Amino acid sequence: EDEAGPRRLRAGAMAGFVRELERRDGPALRLEQRAAGGVGCVVWDAALVLAKFLETGACPLARRHVLELGAGTGAVGIMAATLGANVTVTDLEELQELLMVNIENNKHLVTGSLRAKVLKWGEDVTEFQPPPDYILMADCIYYEESLEPLLKTLKDLTGPDTCVLCCYEQRTMGKNPEIERKYFEV
Repeated sequence: EDEAGPRRLRAGAMAGFVRELERRDGPALRLEQRAAGGVGCVVWDAALVLAKFLETGACPLARRHVLELGAGTGAVGIMAATLGANVTVTDLEELQELLMVNIENNKHLVTGSLRAKVLKWGEDVTEFQPPPDYILMADCIYYEESLEPLLKTLKDLTGPDTCVLCCYEQRTMGKNPEIERKYFEV
């Protein structure tokens, strides 16, 4: 049997499609997404909402130290970097390639700084100290098994002056209402 068929399927699963995120001032962000690879490979609505909120200027970002947790495609962190923030977008090892592609595709729009690093929730955060001015999270309250590690990471990263901005889509199916309740109790 011909091997080309399975190879084409694998290549198709890795193929990307671009999501444009309009900006008030200047060209849109161009965000590569992946057809396969899990929840971190897509620009979700919560990321769009948080990115647009940052653009309003409600939070002063210029020259501020910003850390995005569970960045996925990097949409939120990249938007913050176009607003003058010094941003580290973080996610698991398997999402670093996608983050790097999106950083490269949008680097000409960055007026602060932008880098990607691996951060697995619940593990050591020493390299991310001192505490950032802002921690950004879009749709990170999703899987029950990640809740405790996420809360530990937030506790370890935040300082007395850290502002945490969390945007998520409220879901009513499955265990999500219970997960949200546990998160907001803390």
